[in-house]
Amino acid sequence: VSFQGRLYAMQTGMKIDSKTPECRKFLSKLMDQLEAMKKQFGDNEAITQEIVGSAHVENYALKMFLYADNEDRAGQFHKNMIKSFYTASLLIDVLTVFGELSEENAQHRKYARWKAAYIHNCLKNGETPQPGPIGMEGESFADVEREEAGSSSVHSGTTQPASSSTYEANNIPTSNYTGIHIPPGAHAPANTPAEVPHNTGVTSSTIQPAPQNIPLVDPSLYSAQSGGEVRLTPEDFARAQKYCKYAGSALQYEDVSTAVQNLQKALKLLITGRE
Repeated sequence: VSFQGRLYAMQTGMKIDSKTPECRKFLSKLMDQLEAMKKQFGDNEAITQEIVGSAHVENYALKMFLYADNEDRAGQFHKNMIKSFYTASLLIDVLTVFGELSEENAQHRKYARWKAAYIHNCLKNGETPQPGPIGMEGESFADVEREEAGSSSVHSGTTQPASSSTYEANNIPTSNYTGIHIPPGAHAPANTPAEVPHNTGVTSSTIQPAPQNIPLVDPSLYSAQSGGEVRLTPEDFARAQKYCKYAGSALQYEDVSTAVQNLQKALKLLITGRE
């Protein structure tokens, strides 16, 4: 995750300024870090293969989002929950390294940003936040960003970038979010994520598992036959592999619904050559 995060920072920095001496020095050091990580973790598929790397970062972002979302819906408001929403939005930004965001990820990022700002400002003002995707006007993300940037070196022992142009106040959505549909435990694992942020003061029993809606297996897959005429391209194989990776990752979090959906997509692609 840190490798892909640095790669995202590198690409973003190159777009912002790659000519001034200060920026060239920063980007050069960042490039050296990336090369050193490549050598150190040369056998790690999450670094050497984009498909695996994308799935790894996406699953970690989703895990952070789900933890925060479940805490929010349970009315458990605390700093680590805010940080989880905040971190999830940053990790979804990192996914742009691999291409355009899916509509679902873009929606999760927007919701996570708004929730982090809304809950932070409520607690800061001594107010009790309302759980779930209620209709609220956009909140300023600047305060959350400044506090997280200031505390990152304390928690991790390293210096983190203070801010990103992505999070300027004028980029924060100002419309209400009643139109965003994020059902309880969307893609939620049956249990609390394995790596729950520390010092939350909340045990895993606090978060109740959400019932899963298992999708029906597409009946056409039972009778579908390739007929020996389907020619799959390297891109088809790569997409099928991606779906299988997603399914495997979903099973790690006991998310049967997502696993079934991705396996069906892989099967349909391999049998028919179409998605």
